[in-house]
Amino acid sequence: MRGDIIIVEEHHRSAASVIVQALLPAITAKLGRYTISVAGESGSGKSETAKALADELDRRDISAGILQQDDYFVHPPRTNHETRQADIGWVGTSEVHLDLLDEHLAAAIAGDDSIEKPLVIYEEDTIASDTMSLAGLEVLIAEGTYTSLLDNVDSRIFIARNRLETMAARKKRGREAMDPFIEQVLEIEHEIIGPHIERADIVITRSYEVEFV
Repeated sequence: MRGDIIIVEEHHRSAASVIVQALLPAITAKLGRYTISVAGESGSGKSETAKALADELDRRDISAGILQQDDYFVHPPRTNHETRQADIGWVGTSEVHLDLLDEHLAAAIAGDDSIEKPLVIYEEDTIASDTMSLAGLEVLIAEGTYTSLLDNVDSRIFIARNRLETMAARKKRGREAMDPFIEQVLEIEHEIIGPHIERADIVITRSYEVEFV
């Protein structure tokens, strides 16, 4: 998403190093691109962890790209917020074109050289079209709240931090106001996302330790 703020810190890089070291045999053994998802609640560090993973892979001469779930929302951010205010029942997986994101992962696995994907421009509250080159990529990382539900994923990472534990990170990122309605949205998301930990191959704990399950 254009205009997003991603602040990668040492705990993100430390977790990424452990994860990449463990996944290297599977990544190098796979014929074709390897896919990874990074899921969790708002402010849990999904974008930062995905960036840290890509950086760590690049450091090992493995080229990686990132797909952000935020680009696949049905509506751009402010319009989506207004839609939620009009109908709180809108909150959930129906807000996102998960099927399209899954199709793009499938295209990457199939060896396509590029995909035509949506691109959210945050400041303008619009969604544009963007051609993403996949040429030379060996790993594709999909990060976002509901990415544990995607089918075309080799390894699923889940960050086990809830909305209260992520409050400081959300404030630092400064992308959304702290108000009762936002907290209500996050509570609904928490109820939806919580069970997704059961789909994870790798869990990043509240203290950002890495557990393999």
